[in-house]
Amino acid sequence: MFKNKINILITLTFIISLLITACGNDAEVQAVIQTSIAQTFTAQAPTEDPVTQTPTVTSIPTQTPFSLTPLPSPIPSPTSFTPAGSKAQCASASLEDETVVDGKIFKPGVEFVKTWYIKNTSPCTWDTTYKIIFWSGDMLGGGYVYNLPRVTPPGQTVPIELVLTTPTTAGTYRSEWKLQTPDNINFGVGIYQASFYAEIAVSAEEKPVYDITSVVLEIDREPDYGCAPANIDYWAVVTITSNGPIKIRYQYIHSDGGNSSAQWLEFKEASKIVLKDHRWRVGRANSQNDNRWMQFLIKEPFYREYQKVGFEFFCP
Repeated sequence: MFKNKINILITLTFIISLLITACGNDAEVQAVIQTSIAQTFTAQAPTEDPVTQTPTVTSIPTQTPFSLTPLPSPIPSPTSFTPAGSKAQCASASLEDETVVDGKIFKPGVEFVKTWYIKNTSPCTWDTTYKIIFWSGDMLGGGYVYNLPRVTPPGQTVPIELVLTTPTTAGTYRSEWKLQTPDNINFGVGIYQASFYAEIAVSAEEKPVYDITSVVLEIDREPDYGCAPANIDYWAVVTITSNGPIKIRYQYIHSDGGNSSAQWLEFKEASKIVLKDHRWRVGRANSQNDNRWMQFLIKEPFYREYQKVGFEFFCP
């Protein structure tokens, strides 16, 4: 519709121009034409009701949420692993026995040989590239590192002998050692990888006062389980350690008052003796309980009581 109005306007303007040209000069004609055109445009311009006009709303596009570059995942704490070719699985041992009991008294500045009997509890064969290394305490004149003395297959025991020297100053000394794989993994004995050690005392006295340095009482049941035969035997197994020659008189005490007679035991030198010479027999007719105990005590040359060890008896 608007286009049609424009066409009409152009036609009218042309006609007016012809008429005026016939009647006047150029300046007047141009003025009239311009005025006429202006008035015509004003008259013909389309109008809209401002009240009813719906404004055009430019839609502002919503912003697309930007994506953060994901942060790298936290690096996990390093865990232990066995690198290719590692001997870590070979680092397993147990202490089966040893010489030179703990606390043995020596003169100052003398040599002695300490031997540990170490069992290879790993799946590997230990060769002589495995080492014995000083770990802690007093070196006692030894070296820092020794080679394992011989090839030791799994399940076999190797004697580790070190020539040590006592210090020249009186006192108590402890020298701790461990093993080492060819790729420098250090390990000890038992589930806690403990060091194996020599613990000695040094005294310059001509006649040192010797003593009992350790007493360990355990109860051994026979049979191990069950209630046959009718009588169950409970044996006192006592491991006694002395730091030198000494003679003692000892006795077993029972919770029911059935104490043993006193016995004599002599140590010719610093050593460890295991006794299994006392039995407490319990019949099925006896009362069932868990408050029985036995105790080991020394009566001469001094009096000393050791810890009571309890056991239970249930055989209905």
